[in-house]
Amino acid sequence: MVERFVVVPVDGGGVVGGQGEHSEAVVHDPAADSCLEEEGEGAGDESVSEPQNANAVVPILVYSREPNKYGDGAPKENSPFINNIENDKGNNYDGRNMALFEEEMDSNPMVSSLLNKVANYTNLTQGAQEHEEADEDEGSKKKAVKSPQMGTFMGVYLPCLQNILGVILFLRLTWIVGTAGILESLAIVGLCCSCTMLTAISMSAIATNGVVPAGGSYYMISRSLGPEFGGAVGLCFYLGTTFAGSMYILGTIEILLTYIVPKAAIFVAERKEDEADALLNNMRVYGTCCLALMSVVVFVGVKYVNKLALVFLACVILSILAIYAGVIKTAFDPPDFPVCLLGNRTLQNRNFDKCLKTEVINNETVTTKLWMLFCNGPELNATCNEYFENNNVTQIQGIPGLTSGVISENMWSEYGPKGVLVEKKNLLSDEGSDPSQDINLPYVVNDIATFFTLLVGIYFPSVTGIMAGSNRSGDLRDAQKSIPIGTILAIATTSFIYVTSVVLFGACIEGVLLRDKFGDSVKGNLVIGTLSWPSPWVIVIGSFFSCCGAGLQSLTGAPRLLQAIARDGIVPFLQVFGHGKANGEPTWALLLTAAICEIGILIASLDAVAPILSMFFLMCYLFVNAACALQTLLRTPNWRPRFKYYHWTLSFLGMSLCLSLMFICSWYYALVAMVIAGCIYKYIEYRGAEKEWGDGIRGLSLNAARYALIRLEEAPPHTKNWRPQLLVLLNLDSDQAVKHPRLLSFTTQLKAGKGLTIVGNVIEGTYLTKDTEAKIAEQNIKSSMSAERTKGFCHVVVSSNLRDGVSHLIQSAGLGGMKHNTVLMAWPGTWKQSSEPQSWRNFTETVRESTAAHQALLVAKNVDSFPTNQDRLGEGTIDVWWVVHDGGMLMLLPFLLRQHKVWRKCKMRIFTVAQLDDNSIQMKKDLQMFLYHLRLNAEVEVVEMHDNDISAFTYEKTLVMEQRSQMLKQMQLSRTEREREIQSITDESRSSIRRKNQCGAQGTNLTRQSSPTEDTQEDEAQLIHDRNTASHATINDKADTGPERVHMTWTKDKLFSERFRNRDCNASVAVRDLFNMKPFVSNSNQSNVRRMHTAVKLNEMVVNKSQGAHLVLLNMPGPPKNRGGDENYMEFLEVLLEGLNRVLLVRGGGREVITIYS
Repeated sequence: MVERFVVVPVDGGGVVGGQGEHSEAVVHDPAADSCLEEEGEGAGDESVSEPQNANAVVPILVYSREPNKYGDGAPKENSPFINNIENDKGNNYDGRNMALFEEEMDSNPMVSSLLNKVANYTNLTQGAQEHEEADEDEGSKKKAVKSPQMGTFMGVYLPCLQNILGVILFLRLTWIVGTAGILESLAIVGLCCSCTMLTAISMSAIATNGVVPAGGSYYMISRSLGPEFGGAVGLCFYLGTTFAGSMYILGTIEILLTYIVPKAAIFVAERKEDEADALLNNMRVYGTCCLALMSVVVFVGVKYVNKLALVFLACVILSILAIYAGVIKTAFDPPDFPVCLLGNRTLQNRNFDKCLKTEVINNETVTTKLWMLFCNGPELNATCNEYFENNNVTQIQGIPGLTSGVISENMWSEYGPKGVLVEKKNLLSDEGSDPSQDINLPYVVNDIATFFTLLVGIYFPSVTGIMAGSNRSGDLRDAQKSIPIGTILAIATTSFIYVTSVVLFGACIEGVLLRDKFGDSVKGNLVIGTLSWPSPWVIVIGSFFSCCGAGLQSLTGAPRLLQAIARDGIVPFLQVFGHGKANGEPTWALLLTAAICEIGILIASLDAVAPILSMFFLMCYLFVNAACALQTLLRTPNWRPRFKYYHWTLSFLGMSLCLSLMFICSWYYALVAMVIAGCIYKYIEYRGAEKEWGDGIRGLSLNAARYALIRLEEAPPHTKNWRPQLLVLLNLDSDQAVKHPRLLSFTTQLKAGKGLTIVGNVIEGTYLTKDTEAKIAEQNIKSSMSAERTKGFCHVVVSSNLRDGVSHLIQSAGLGGMKHNTVLMAWPGTWKQSSEPQSWRNFTETVRESTAAHQALLVAKNVDSFPTNQDRLGEGTIDVWWVVHDGGMLMLLPFLLRQHKVWRKCKMRIFTVAQLDDNSIQMKKDLQMFLYHLRLNAEVEVVEMHDNDISAFTYEKTLVMEQRSQMLKQMQLSRTEREREIQSITDESRSSIRRKNQCGAQGTNLTRQSSPTEDTQEDEAQLIHDRNTASHATINDKADTGPERVHMTWTKDKLFSERFRNRDCNASVAVRDLFNMKPFVSNSNQSNVRRMHTAVKLNEMVVNKSQGAHLVLLNMPGPPKNRGGDENYMEFLEVLLEGLNRVLLVRGGGREVITIYS
C-alpha cells in the first residue's frame, strides 16, 4: 500500500474542490489507480482542517492510502518537502535578498512555502462513508468538510469504558469471586489491570510520537516493529477481535435463554445430565442466527451501529450504578433471595417453591415437591435418597447484606473438579452417600473444573478494549493529548470498578450463591441481578443490550482491521479482502469475519472462547510493549513522544507480564497462538511485499553485524530512522597530532543520537613511502578519539594529493548499510593567509563532492572555541537560522545536541526570514504549528528582510573582492616578501584599532568575539580582519559618515596597494585609481553584487539577534557552478560569518531527515 500526501484546494465554505454529486471527502491522486477513502477500525466522517479565512482558498495536505500491487517497494510520502517542486515550478524567484541561495530554489523551497503546506495538515478520520449520506445531499449539495471535534471524554474515555466493561462483569465476575475467593480474585484483577495499564503507557508513548493517520493499533504496531511483526500481530489482533465478537454473541444468547425467555429453548433436556449438551446446542443455533442478523446490520448500515453506541454505553453505566445502589441498600434492607440447602449442599430452586421436606396442612403432614425430587413417591414411607434422609433442609439468605460479616467466609478459594457439588463448608452434614453419585439430583454443581489459571483466562477479556481510543485518533481534536489521558483514566476507572466489585460481592453475597454460575439456587435469576436495585431486570436488560452492542462493534471493527492489513499488501493471499463495496465497505472481509466468528459460536461455551481471545489480545499487547521498549532503547531521533511518563523498564515489565499471562491462562493456547504468529511472520518475510516504514527493527539492524548489513542494503533507511552517520575530516599538524581536537568533542556531543562515526584523514604521498606515517597518524587519531570519548572508526588514506584523498573518503568510507551520510569538517580559517590557493580550493571541492554524493555537510567555524565534553554550558540559546529548507537538518541537530549534558540547559531558538510579500505573522503561526507536529520545543521569531536598495557598502565590498582576486592572480609574491609586508602593516593595524576603540565600544566588543589564533601569522592577519569587522559595525551605526565608510572599509586593500607600490608601477596606479572610485560602480558584476548584498544583510541580522548565542546554525549556500568564482564564494561565506564566534554551517544531503509522522 502506498501512503500519499495530496494537496487539494478547499473553498471558503470548507468544500473539497472538484467533488461532484458524491459528497464523500475522497482525495484523488492523479498518480494512483484508485484512492480509498477510509481505513482502520471504527467509523466516522472524513475530516480535514477548516481554513481560517472563509473566502480564501487553502491547500489541504490530506493523508491518503491506496491499494498497491505486491512487491512494489517502499511507500512514498508525497509531501511538501525536498524534491517535491511540481507545485512550485511556476513560482519564479525574483527577489534580491536571498540571491545567495537562488540556485538552490529549484530543489530547496523557501521556508514560508513549506510552512504554508505543513500548517494545513490534517489526518483523515476513520470509518466508512455510507451511500445514504451521499443521497441525503441530493447530488447537487456538497458536503462541508468539518474538522475533528471530539475531546478526551467523548472520543477516548467513553469508548474505552464501553469496550472494557461488558459480558464478563455481568455473567462471570460473581462466580470468579466465589470460586477464587476475594484475595485471589483481587490478585487476578490486579494482574490483568496492571498488564493493561502498562500496555496503555506504552501505547500512549507510541500514539503520541507523531500523527497516526489511520489503522489504529495495527498502524502503531506495524510502523513500530516492521511489516513482518506488524502483519503477524495485526492478524492476531484481528483474530482476537473476531473471537471477541463470538464471546459477546454467546453472552447475548446466554442471557436470552437463561434469564429472559428460558422457554424459547429449542433443545430441552429431559434428564439433568443432558442439560449441558442441550444448552450448548441452543447456543449454537441461536448464536448462528444472531451472528447472521448482526452481519446483515453491519453490512447494510454501519452508521446506525455507531449512533447506537452511546445507547449501549448508557445501558452499561446504568447497570453498574444499579449494582452500587443495591450494595448500599443491603446495608439496611437486604433483598429477599432465599437459598435452600440440604445439609450443606446447595439445591436448584427451579422445581419447588418451599424449602421443606414436609408441611402440615389441615393438621395433616404431607410431602412437598422437594420430597418428590429425592424419593420415589409422595408417601411418607417412600424410599428416599440416603443423604436426603440423613440431613435436614435449611434456608439461608442469598444476600445477607454488607454488614453481615459474610466477607470473612468468602476470603478463600473453593476450587474443584467438574461435577463437584457446591457446598457450604461451615455447615455440618451427614455424608451418607458418595457425592459423585448424586450429581444428577437437583444440586448445584460445577459445570467445569476450576483452578486459578483458568479463571485468569476467563477474566482477562474483561480488561481488553484499551485500544478503542487510539482507533478513533482521526476523530479527536487533539489526539496526542486525548489518547493518553482518556485511555489511562478509563483503565483506572474500570480497575476501580472491578476491585470494588470483587470486595463488595464478597461482602454482600453468600458464598454458595457466588459459586452458582447460572443462579439455579435463586430460581434462575442472574446472580449479580439479585444484588441490584431497584430490580434484577435492570441488570438483565442492561447486560443484554451491552453484549449486543459490543458484538456489533466487534463485527464492525474486525473487517476494517483485516481490510487495512490487506491493503498494506504485506500478506499477498489476503489482497482480495482489501476490496469491498463502492463506498469502501469491507464486504469480503466481513464475510471472512463472520465465518471465523461462527467457529467460536460452534464452540458454544463462553468459558472456552474467552481464553482463546485472551491469547490473541495478550500477544498484541506484548508487541505494543516490545515496540515501545525497542524504540526507547534505540533512542532514534524520531522517537519524541509527547507523553513523557514512560520508561523502557515499564514496557519490558508489561511485555513480561503479557507473556506470563499467556502461559498462565493456557500454555497450549499460548503455544498455538505463537506458532500462528510465527508462521505468519515467516510467510511475510518469505513472500510478503517489501515495506520500509521506519520501524524499530530497521533501527536495530543499523547496529547489528553482517546479517543486518545485508538487510540494510535491501532498502534505504526511512526518514524516521535517519540519524547523522558522520565522516569527520580531521587535519593533522607536521607531527601527525590532531590539529582540532574540539571537532571530536563536538562529534561526541552530537552522537547522543548514536549511529556511525568515521574519523578520516588524508596524507599526501604514496602508501609505500608513507605507511609508517599513516600508522602513527591512525594511532594519534585513536588516542584523541579515546580522550574525547568519541566512539567510532578511524580511516587514514594516503593519496597523491589532498583533493583526491578526501574524494575517496567521501565515496568509499563505511561498509554496506553502515555508510556515512554526513561530512563534518572545520572551516579553513587561514585560507586568506595561505601561501597556496589549494587550501580553499580543496574546501570548495569537498563541498561540491559531498553534494554530489547526496551527503549532508557540517562546517564548524572557530571550532577551537567549541565546548569540551567536561564543560557545562549555562543558560543560553542554540540559534537556528532557517533560510531554505534542505531536509530538516537544522531542526534535528539542536535536538540531538541538547541530549548531551554539555548543551542540555540551552534553549532552542528558530529564526526564519520573511520577504516583502510574505505574511510574517502567519509564517510565525505556521512555524509554531510545524514545530508542534515535530514535537520540538523552541522559541520562534520571524525576521523581516525588506527588499532594500543595494548599499554603497555592498558595492565597495564586491569591488575589493574582485580587484583583490585579479591582483593576486597577476602579482605572484614570494613567501618571504609576503611575510615582510604583513609584518610592516601589523603596527599600523594595531594603532588604528587602538584609535577606533577610543571613539566607540562597539568595535571593541566585536574584536573580543574574534576566535583565538594559532600562530603569529594568523594573529597578524586576524588584526587586519578585526579592523574591518570593527569598521563594518561602526558604519552600520553611523549612516551619515559616507567618506569614513569608504576609508575604513578599504583599509586592508589600501595596505595591499602599499605593499605592491615598489614592485610594480602599473599595479600601483591601478590600485590608486581603484581607491579613488566611488562606492557605486555600475560595471561591477551584478551577480556578485546581489550575493554580497545577501551576505551583508543576513550577517547584519544574525549578528544583531544571535551574537550572544552559544551556537549559531545557519544554512550553507552552495558553491557557484562556475569554478572560476570559488574565491568569491569564500569571500561571501567570510562576510556571512563575520562577527560570530561559534557557527555551524549546515548543508542538507537532498533528503528529508525529520518527519511529523509516527
